[in-house]
Amino acid sequence: MKLYWCPKTRATRALWMLHELGAPFELVFIDIRDAKAKADPAFRAVSPMGKVPALEDGATRLWDSGAICLYLADQYPAAELAPAIGDPDRGRYLQWLLYTNSVIEPAMAEKFTNAPASAAAHGWGTYELMLDTLRAGLGTAGGPWILGQRFSADVMLGTACFFLRQFGLTKDEPALFAYADRCMARPAAQRATAAEVP
Repeated sequence: MKLYWCPKTRATRALWMLHELGAPFELVFIDIRDAKAKADPAFRAVSPMGKVPALEDGATRLWDSGAICLYLADQYPAAELAPAIGDPDRGRYLQWLLYTNSVIEPAMAEKFTNAPASAAAHGWGTYELMLDTLRAGLGTAGGPWILGQRFSADVMLGTACFFLRQFGLTKDEPALFAYADRCMARPAAQRATAAEVP
């Protein structure tokens, strides 16, 4: 298994997930800020959009952090990072796993660029609705993680909450920041973020 990765990108999520699994993998650095490196044919065969993370696992090619986390959790069920198909928590898991890319990040972009909010036109609703929904989900989870006692979609949501604080998009969010801290304190997250420092 091979992960194409660049520091300070969404690829940290996929690297964290791989560390959670404990599965062997090869980490391949791609400087996506360098047009020549980004044009590497081996990389583009895995990531047609020239984005990271990109995962190559045999004949499988994925280039979206949410898709990679979902794929890895299902491929390595012994790690128990996803409820199995048929488990009552599977739907909730999928909803929260995809929430980062489909709701949090577009809402963050709206806030960061001061774009006009339009709950009716935008699939993510509004920035405030995104935060309210995330707060409520964590508040009713019944444990430290989004599925309560089970760590799962938290790789995606934990990094999102970390970025909300890092980019200064939220100033006073004790519940979200405490959740981000719990996520980032996990040994696998620590190993992934350690790779960010040369």
